[in-house]
Amino acid sequence: MSTEMADIHDFVKAIEPFNQLADEVIGQVISHISICYVRAGEALPPPGIEQPHVYFLRKGALAYYNGEGELLGKFGEGDICTVFCNNIDERHLKVIPEEDTLLCAIDYQQLQQVIKDYPYVLAFFMDSAAQRLQHKVASINEEAIMSSTLMNTSIGDFYHAPAVTIDEQQSIQQAAKKMTELGFSCLMVLAEGQLAGIVTDKDLRRRCIAEGVDFARPVSEIMTTDLQLIDINHSAYDALTQMTSQHIHHLPVTKNGQLAGMITVTDLMNQEGLNAVNMTSTIGKASSVSELAKIALLLPRLQIRMAKLGTTADHVGKTISAITGSFTMRLIAMAKQEFGPAPVPFAWLAAGSQARQEQFAHSDQDNALIISDDMQPEDDVWFAQLATFVCDGLAACGFIYCPGNVMATNAEWRQPARVWGQYFDKWITQPEPLALMHSSVFFDLNTVCGDASLLTNVRANMLAKTKTNTLFIAHLSGNALKLRPPLGFFRDFVLIANGKHKKTLDLKHNGIAPIVDLARIYALSEGITAVNTIERLRLAAGTPSLSTPAAANLIDAYEFLGMLRVEHQVQQLQANVEADNYLAPKEISRLEREHLKDAFKVIKSMQSNRQTTYS
Repeated sequence: MSTEMADIHDFVKAIEPFNQLADEVIGQVISHISICYVRAGEALPPPGIEQPHVYFLRKGALAYYNGEGELLGKFGEGDICTVFCNNIDERHLKVIPEEDTLLCAIDYQQLQQVIKDYPYVLAFFMDSAAQRLQHKVASINEEAIMSSTLMNTSIGDFYHAPAVTIDEQQSIQQAAKKMTELGFSCLMVLAEGQLAGIVTDKDLRRRCIAEGVDFARPVSEIMTTDLQLIDINHSAYDALTQMTSQHIHHLPVTKNGQLAGMITVTDLMNQEGLNAVNMTSTIGKASSVSELAKIALLLPRLQIRMAKLGTTADHVGKTISAITGSFTMRLIAMAKQEFGPAPVPFAWLAAGSQARQEQFAHSDQDNALIISDDMQPEDDVWFAQLATFVCDGLAACGFIYCPGNVMATNAEWRQPARVWGQYFDKWITQPEPLALMHSSVFFDLNTVCGDASLLTNVRANMLAKTKTNTLFIAHLSGNALKLRPPLGFFRDFVLIANGKHKKTLDLKHNGIAPIVDLARIYALSEGITAVNTIERLRLAAGTPSLSTPAAANLIDAYEFLGMLRVEHQVQQLQANVEADNYLAPKEISRLEREHLKDAFKVIKSMQSNRQTTYS
């Protein structure tokens, strides 16, 4: 092999995805390669090339534009230009060298023939950006399922069956005897053969013994009736998330709609060691803020462990958010012990990423209080004390105070339900810049503790208005489109030019946030109550606001960006560096950079569609 051919061989071999080819196949590829020299400003294809070719850049830079002349991106040294392949969405692009450029060119049909036995490599050229991203995310999810024990374990593998029950008319004493004889910590209570409630050791202690209730009274008087259920077809991870988020230790299992058995915290604790269930149980037993702060030090370790197991970013976010909720609920319980019971019903609300169940370890806190309209002016003293205690406690646990003061300690965000209703009415009918800023925070709310109906009622009234107010949606869309993916400029990406994060991408604000914003717009347009981004996209799919394929593409982009963010933060946490969202492209492989470009292309396309709709 000549020196020149050996040089080309090494060059091609180093490029993703050609590094997955055998050496003899690389040899066949380079045998079809021709070298082209193109001067700056001379549009591709070079003279003498008529059939579609794939180009490898040895030196120089290429810029490519759509039919309207808009700059879409650039190729740098070592990049592969596939613009002239048969992808429908790229047929009308123009490619122009920005400087004198040296290219390796290969006929696209010849390349297809050579790599036909390598479907993954072939798909890289044949598929669109959205299709390549879909394949990558599917691969990530498959690896997650194979790696995580809880996600790969069905509830049916280890739940307790048959269901152990007692009739609601039987006495409390009979229930206690049956639990003792069986060695169970709970029984399911039936009323006319149907599940009516559950009675646990905790119910016996708190609602019977502590209250001096006659043991001869019916067990129905002390049972818990606000039941959470889970179907047998769900995974153990689903059970973990549900129990952690709801702060419960027993979960009845149903099969074909009928009661089948019970799964407990202990079952899951026996399945895994350091996990959300263990941590939540420890949080519930903490007696001081200092104890909670020590437990919170484990959060980064949990995030690292989940990432190493191959857990998806979606599951990491749900788990961390649920644990943050557990810290919050324990702090509220401590506050009640110190200040006494609440004067009127209330709901402690999470906002932002925690409400969407997308929070990572030690994010800043965003919260608020919605209080019953029975509240009297003097009652705010109690709620102000509660807010200060909880927010200070969360800060001690590593959840820093919100820089924008979106916390219950701010009297503006500690209001009766009727005032919250007025807030939303004003934001929707008068979409000024400040209102739009508030929309990005307070249209993502979730009840952590307290009377959930307070938020449910306010949200129902709010969604009834957003569905019909096209002016508000238009303003919200315009505001959301200000965050653009950093794609289409020099070489690969638009990188931060200077400062602490020089030469990095902001994955959160320029990648993840635009998808979050789009999902929120679709949800508000269609009256969807969900606040989780993926759930919003799935529910909006097939509606006038969002097509089913477009929803799938956005979900793929969101999951891929989340995976990069998790892996980036895990590397930082393992190095004892504060986790952030700033990724240097050089930290990831060339192939991952291509997938990242694909994700940004999907976002940019959906933003363009939104802009066209409301322009």
